[in-house]
Amino acid sequence: MIELRPYSELGGAQHGWLDTRHHFSFAEYYDPERMHWGHLRVWNDDIIAPHSGFPAHPHRDMEIITYVRTGAITHRDHLGNEGRTVAGDVQVMSAGTGIAHSEFNLEDEETRIFQIWILPNEKGLPPAWGTRQFPRHDRSGAFVTLASGLPEDSDALPIRADARLVAATLKAGQTAEYAIQPGRKVYLVPASGRVDINGVIANAGDGVAIREETLLRVAAEQESEIVLVEVA
Repeated sequence: MIELRPYSELGGAQHGWLDTRHHFSFAEYYDPERMHWGHLRVWNDDIIAPHSGFPAHPHRDMEIITYVRTGAITHRDHLGNEGRTVAGDVQVMSAGTGIAHSEFNLEDEETRIFQIWILPNEKGLPPAWGTRQFPRHDRSGAFVTLASGLPEDSDALPIRADARLVAATLKAGQTAEYAIQPGRKVYLVPASGRVDINGVIANAGDGVAIREETLLRVAAEQESEIVLVEVA
């Protein structure tokens, strides 16, 4: 089963400094049919204006992944962690027992991110944060795991969830395949371009909710960047 969720039909809000779209119920947007997808709870598509961002605020017991599409995001938290994550790279935050952090676009251009929240395997663990570079040319033509809580993904940024974040960059005409274990779900969003997923066409920003499939064949009709999360 593959369900297309067009970008134009997503929830969202405009705050001046922030233009956001919500793939699932979040903040003032509520849709009882879109509360989560397996353990995936939030997928927000955020455009953050230059020299603005999210002031310090708390989280707890959630695995939060930030995938930077354009620009850069600068993180600071009460544990003393600080880092700048640029386009194509990923940061992860295990909120655990509680973490207060800020996320700012300190650049002269807008920053666009996917912010993804996944329910943790266990609550009440110590908070943690990390970031890593993942050059886009390393995932040209194939899916590469960027963040994961699965034991076989030891090269990825660790998260405390039965889930993985995967990405690929495809030139027009290229195809990449992704195998799904029985009983698991996938949520896929093209960060750019236009792709065919097992016969379903998705444009940049569209959500694609997938279950009861064992193999995804993703063909790029334009140069495309694809991000997906696999969850229980």
